[in-house]
Amino acid sequence: MNLPSSFSTARRFGLVASLALLCAAPDRVLAEAAPEPAGEPALESGPPANDPWEGFNRKTFKFNRGFDRVLLGPLGRGYIKVTPRAVRGRVSAFVTNLAEPRTALNDLAQGRPRAAGVTTSRFLINTTVGGFGLFDVGGKLGLEGHQGDFGQTLGRYGAGSGRYLVLPLMGPTTLRDGAGRLVDMMTDPVALATAGGPKMFGSIRSTATVLDGRAKADGFLRALDDAADPYVMMRSAYLQNRADMVRQARGGAQVLPDFDAARIEP
Repeated sequence: MNLPSSFSTARRFGLVASLALLCAAPDRVLAEAAPEPAGEPALESGPPANDPWEGFNRKTFKFNRGFDRVLLGPLGRGYIKVTPRAVRGRVSAFVTNLAEPRTALNDLAQGRPRAAGVTTSRFLINTTVGGFGLFDVGGKLGLEGHQGDFGQTLGRYGAGSGRYLVLPLMGPTTLRDGAGRLVDMMTDPVALATAGGPKMFGSIRSTATVLDGRAKADGFLRALDDAADPYVMMRSAYLQNRADMVRQARGGAQVLPDFDAARIEP
């Protein structure tokens, strides 16, 4: 039986989006954490980065930037151009809601049952009353959201970040956070729960995540083009954001200025 052309096109785009998602995920983290630079961006502050593989990392960074210019950049800017802000907000809420179960698992692993309860309540409320997460009803009820992952959990218990690494398509990470990302992928409750369901769900989720992540990262990635050293600026933003997430998991206050990441007490 021949599939309708529109269905086949959607599946092909979903496959492309799944690949692009690997590159868009770290950009999303940076977009939500890094402040908009004013004038020439500061390159790096604090102790020197643990970056003994800088030669390899710079080559991979250059490759990833080229991939972004060819595929993700046009995709994200086209999405911004043709999609009203209100619709993009709904897409962002949908993507965020699907990440809540993973965050709740890490809240529990970090020994923060209150945070896990808030995250679980947000997911249940937003999935039902909020129309499958399209509207953040939980936030309006005072249930503030936050991000969580297994790399952050490892840091909560004292694991150092390890060496900085830039992976093809996947972007910036560290040895600790790269291992944590693998654990998150293998234990994602939403992915496991929908594994036997409609195959289009995974494509829809990947596509929505790519579009939302690239749109949010657009300002930061444009700022890289104006930086004296884009590689160092990316490294600094990533490492500072990850250090701040670990600090919050340990119960510390957020100290980086103008960051938007939400806080929640243990």
